[in-house]
Amino acid sequence: MKYLFFMLSLCCSSQFFAQTAQPTEIAQQNRKAEFPGGENAFRNEFMRMVHAYFDISAYAVNGKFSFIITIDQFGKPSELQIYPKVKNDEEFRQDMTFAMKRIKKKWKPAMKDGVPISSNRIIEINFSSEHAEHGE
Repeated sequence: MKYLFFMLSLCCSSQFFAQTAQPTEIAQQNRKAEFPGGENAFRNEFMRMVHAYFDISAYAVNGKFSFIITIDQFGKPSELQIYPKVKNDEEFRQDMTFAMKRIKKKWKPAMKDGVPISSNRIIEINFSSEHAEHGE
């Protein structure tokens, strides 16, 4: 019984004397992927590339689209998914992927426990048939 009481008190006391990470340390070790200047800077740069290389009216896209971008551990966009689907979806996705890869600035990769990891970011972009708006 004394042994059990000793082990229980030892376990409980270790919780009181254990070092805990400060919230700012945890925030620095774990973060989402970030584009320099934020989401609006990405939208603006992306739309600049879209208008420079493509006639967006050829796709007749209207409304809000969700772009799911996979950012690898080196800060490069590696994959793009677009929802909702549109007519000529594969061509549209290929063209948007090309425009995304033309952006020269690199993302800061997501971090988990201080180690860069691959992650997904969802960016919403609003298109209209006359022009594209650069976000909200």
